[in-house]
Amino acid sequence: MHPGHISFLEMAKKLGDYLIVSLARSKNIYRIKGHQARHSERQRVKLMEAVRFVDKVVLGATNDYIGHILKYKPSVIALGYDQKHYTGKLEEKLAAQGLKVKIIRIAPYKPAIFKSSKLLSVKK
Repeated sequence: MHPGHISFLEMAKKLGDYLIVSLARSKNIYRIKGHQARHSERQRVKLMEAVRFVDKVVLGATNDYIGHILKYKPSVIALGYDQKHYTGKLEEKLAAQGLKVKIIRIAPYKPAIFKSSKLLSVKK
């Protein structure tokens, strides 16, 4: 977790009263990014639970990414400016399942410095 992630979470919290963070499953991280997550799912959950303004942490599904969204029925979903996977037509897919939700893209926080792929490349 880096300052860009914290900034994202702070901005997401301002969009509502209760912040549920959905963490990607390790299997999906590998499939999307082509490498393993730096931390286990359990470690990532514990780290996120330690953020004072996060109200709940859930692990996303391994294949049906809409199912767990329908379970919690958010009115707003905050996505990062660079989140592309699973987000195409997300609002329409949820509406087709009876859930009206507003999708908001959160602006980047110093992306030239605090982008995970850039930080990872420095640490290799």
